[in-house]
Amino acid sequence: MAAMTSVQAAALWSGLMILLLVGLGARVAIARRGNRVVLGDGGNAQVLLASRVFGNAAEYIPAGIGALALLAVLGMPAWVLHGLGAALLLGRLVHAISLSATRPTVGRVIGMSLTWLSLILAGLMLVVHAFSGPPHS
Repeated sequence: MAAMTSVQAAALWSGLMILLLVGLGARVAIARRGNRVVLGDGGNAQVLLASRVFGNAAEYIPAGIGALALLAVLGMPAWVLHGLGAALLLGRLVHAISLSATRPTVGRVIGMSLTWLSLILAGLMLVVHAFSGPPHS
């Protein structure tokens, strides 16, 4: 099997994060249906928690996907995209699993730390890359 290109690496991690979003969205729909909530959370703690887990992922994943795509187009090595994509996906998974309405958890902190670290690194790479190399039109 040949090594992945940068674009393939970005596609892999972006696809996995999209599947995570769909899974978390399905959890919201299942919680709403099970608690007979038509819109919003209906004041139900289970639906509210499922909605926040999905919402939190939806707040961070699109920025990560955009960063991966831009870094791939700019020619960042595939191993960098694998590192960023894996860290972001792992961060979002750990956060989603660990999120609790009753108390903060170590997993929640680890999940957010991985998420922020991957996004900060991607952001810095994009800013540096914007000012390096030959000018493009």
